[in-house]
Amino acid sequence: MATKATFYHAGCPVCADAETAFAKSLDPSVFDVEIVHLGEDKARLREAEAAGVKSVPAFVIDGRAYHINFGADLAALK
Repeated sequence: MATKATFYHAGCPVCADAETAFAKSLDPSVFDVEIVHLGEDKARLREAEAAGVKSVPAFVIDGRAYHINFGADLAALK
């Protein structure tokens, strides 16, 4: 069974690059990747915050948040 990996982003250039470099390069036999564009799906902001996401782009894997560079603070997306 693949491990759930949620990639949160806001569509900014840093996020788009991280999506290409990281989210789309994970082995699908190991990770079930869900890509969430928080700029378009603001209903999922609380979910991201509850998972520990402080800024995007970020992954949440096995309940742990991993921040990649700094594209946007979640407060800026509200």
